[in-house]
Amino acid sequence: MVAVGAFQIAHAAETASATKPAAKSKPTVAEAERFLNETEAKMEKLNLDGGRAQWVAQNFITEDTEALATYFGEKQLSLAGDAALAARRYNGLKLKDDYARKLKFLQLTLMLPDAKEREAYAAKQAGLNAAYGKGKYCPPGGECMPLGELEKVLATSRDPAKLKEIWTGWHAQSPAYKQMYVDYVALSNKGAREMGFADTGALWRSQYDMPPEAFAAEMERIWQQVKPLYDSLHTYTRYKLRAAYGPDVVPATGPIPAHLFGNMWSQSWENIYPLLKPAANAGNYDLTKVLEERKTDAKQMTQYAEKFYTSLGMRKLPETFWERSLLTKPRDREVVCHASAWTLDGKEDVRIKMCIRPTDEEFKVIHHELGHIYYDLAYNKQPFLFQGGANDGFHEAIGDTVALSITPDYLKKIGLMDQNQQAGDDVSELMQRALAKVAFLPFAYMVDKWRWDVYAGKVQPADYDKTWWQLREQYMGMSRPGPITANGFDAGAKYHVAADVPYARYFLAHMLQFQFHRALCKEAGYTGPLHRCSIYGNEKAGAKFQKMLEMGASKPWPEALKAISGEDRIDGQALVDYFAPLKTWLDEQNRQLAAADKK
Repeated sequence: MVAVGAFQIAHAAETASATKPAAKSKPTVAEAERFLNETEAKMEKLNLDGGRAQWVAQNFITEDTEALATYFGEKQLSLAGDAALAARRYNGLKLKDDYARKLKFLQLTLMLPDAKEREAYAAKQAGLNAAYGKGKYCPPGGECMPLGELEKVLATSRDPAKLKEIWTGWHAQSPAYKQMYVDYVALSNKGAREMGFADTGALWRSQYDMPPEAFAAEMERIWQQVKPLYDSLHTYTRYKLRAAYGPDVVPATGPIPAHLFGNMWSQSWENIYPLLKPAANAGNYDLTKVLEERKTDAKQMTQYAEKFYTSLGMRKLPETFWERSLLTKPRDREVVCHASAWTLDGKEDVRIKMCIRPTDEEFKVIHHELGHIYYDLAYNKQPFLFQGGANDGFHEAIGDTVALSITPDYLKKIGLMDQNQQAGDDVSELMQRALAKVAFLPFAYMVDKWRWDVYAGKVQPADYDKTWWQLREQYMGMSRPGPITANGFDAGAKYHVAADVPYARYFLAHMLQFQFHRALCKEAGYTGPLHRCSIYGNEKAGAKFQKMLEMGASKPWPEALKAISGEDRIDGQALVDYFAPLKTWLDEQNRQLAAADKK
């Protein structure tokens, strides 16, 4: 998940300042600069207070902490709106580039003039977070199961009836807070329109240094670049699932039931790798097994990730990181276990909130989360309003770029793989990575495509599920395991929808990370196949990485992209090139399997 800190909060209308200029005097450049400086200072203080309240609310889920989060959320929203309106006064002045960018940032926010509406917005925001965190499925005659336990069943079971029960059980929880979400959408839209945006979706799309309609077109352009690779993977997966579960469960054509992909949202297919792995040369290495056998604890998992970043020449984590982070699930209270990275003071107080387990997947996740932290630390000398990613996709891409370097060579260097162990041939390794990266792409695209239409009023609450599943079929080739239910809210069974976290960032991140990886491997002098490259231990690549990280949000994101890659446009071809050997293999397998079916 994205780092929670200054830039995100400011851009999500959760913090700002209320410095007010003289009512009717003609604005001047000096006045504008003074307003921005004073506003930024107040934002920084409020960000710390609000961040602490959010941290406590997610780590100690009670009515009291929810009330605290609501209080600060309302206070932040109120000040954000005042600052946004005040900033309008200086539009049209010829300001220095930095000041002009800050003025723009202040206006990319929501504004609810009515105090009761601000309070209601903040309360619903906190309430949706809390409701999601408390969700449990209680099977008949059994103990109630939180999301983490449900995910374990989906990951390991090969009983389609059990998978369907677990999937349906979790998705039955979100209708309880559907109306809260409907009310939240209405308030959010009202705040966006106060600032001159058509709706909240248009506001979100305006945060990418281009017009909203241009950003939507860019998303579609990039998707079309990578769609053929996804289609090949989906076709191959159908053959294998059909062989495993039979034709009564998996149809020969049309969408595949969503509960069969080993993940609650079918966004990652890594857990069904045993069903899909190539028959030959699949290797004998299992990182999860190694971590479990060594009794690797949460702190050790985090230390492995820290060592990667320090090997690039980056600093060690502050001691307070280890003192204040939450790395394991407490036994005595409810917490939001969804992994997230936090910067509370915009300087040294960085933290992770994650219930870490010793698995292959979470080994990658902790490398990802520390990417947020190292980004936060790199730009902490920037002014407060520039303490964020060049765009939100950058923030997600940093740690994922590092995770692309979790190769057999890297694992051997850090002692988690013996020299005589085999991870599998290139196709096997690429298959495992594609089940995480390629399988995720259409989901990452369609989540916000759905929300853009919800915010625009094109999709009404009664049709939430209908449209959600139309998009899932169109982009993912998947169907609901059972009939759509009355008053359903399947989208809300995903954390980022319930918590109102924009999702386009994850789609962009999956493109950017491959561009970053390609550029850093080139900087490191690597000339072999891209998927075998690890930049671990290369300080030259690390220096180029760090230089881009230090820019934060101070420049438009194409400039940051150019600083690391030499390119100023997101290009899905880097991902396609990375997986090229797998695409060739998949197409040949699909041809053979199709021919066998005709016999």
